[in-house]
Amino acid sequence: MDALVIGAGPAGLMAADVLSAEGHKVFVCEAKPSVARKFLMAGKSGLNLTKNEAFAPFLAHFAEAAPHLRPMLVEFGPQEAIAWAESLGQEMFTGSSGRVFPKVMKASPLLRNWLSRLAAQDVEIRTRWRWTGGAYEFDTPEGRETLKPRVCVLACGGASWARLGADGAWANWLDAPKAPFQPANMGFVVEWSAHMARHFGTPVKNVTLCAGDQRIRAEFVISERGLEGGGIYAISRALREGAALTLDLLPDLSLEEIRSRLAKPRGKASRANHLRKSLKLSPEKQALLMEFGQPLPDDLAPLLKTLPVTHSGPRPMDEAISTAGGLTFAGLSTELMLNSQPGVFAAGEMLDWEAPTGGYLLTACLATGRWAGQGAARWLSEH
Repeated sequence: MDALVIGAGPAGLMAADVLSAEGHKVFVCEAKPSVARKFLMAGKSGLNLTKNEAFAPFLAHFAEAAPHLRPMLVEFGPQEAIAWAESLGQEMFTGSSGRVFPKVMKASPLLRNWLSRLAAQDVEIRTRWRWTGGAYEFDTPEGRETLKPRVCVLACGGASWARLGADGAWANWLDAPKAPFQPANMGFVVEWSAHMARHFGTPVKNVTLCAGDQRIRAEFVISERGLEGGGIYAISRALREGAALTLDLLPDLSLEEIRSRLAKPRGKASRANHLRKSLKLSPEKQALLMEFGQPLPDDLAPLLKTLPVTHSGPRPMDEAISTAGGLTFAGLSTELMLNSQPGVFAAGEMLDWEAPTGGYLLTACLATGRWAGQGAARWLSEH
């Protein structure tokens, strides 16, 4: 074969697409019984493919990895991701927040059309082929197999959601510079008091979450295990790195306005009813106030604006939406080839980068897969 791709997620399939479109014989090996399982899981919540925003703010979400990813995202950024999905028969729309989804709000039609295109380009996909390291040795349903490709693209994923295929096992044998895996876009553990149980599963809306120099107007969910949801994921890196979490439970009201409303006589009303009537403070916000604010001070206004939240750290890495860490860019060429293994390229979440949810993750996986596929194609033409 010309090219071997290990891993049939978005990055691996994109690399296979690029290589096969140039006429190369491509063989894709996937450890799981079916392809793109994490991609399909993302489709259950609508498949947020990308974020329709200007390039500079889009790139900034990749933090210190932005300079490395910049050329890849210049060639395959938000507009290119939309055009790519449309080329696979998907009508796309942009939501009010700028997030882009297929109108069918699921991933399966796009994947089905993509696999049809790969089949038409003679890409062979083998499932239940698990890479065991070494010289491209695989455990397969027919026994041990060893392949000898001219070039290889590794797209084995990070180290979260092992049941969907990304277990990070490759890090145990791949000889290349690596940064330790860390959870990204994850929830945080809270050991709740008993009174919080009735609020499990409740979204907390219209709050501002503060961590370090980040202030995010968003919502999150009180779960049995702790704090989860988009607002928490957006500041999860800062929290992971030690920043304190505070909540502004009333972001539309100033300290003075809160004090003024609370100063009104409450008569025989309970404190809970007074908070509800004077501030429209919802039951779940009141529960958080009681959980993290006791003993309550006489002047509640500052506490309502900066409620300190204590937690016990991130949820386990396998529960994270994505991971930081992986192959460092210092160990890769500008074409994403491993410096230690000529002719071997890497893409997707194997690389040491992280980004928030909101379309950034999928776009970068596709962009790096495309870039690695192009690099592999050039390698084949030169060797």
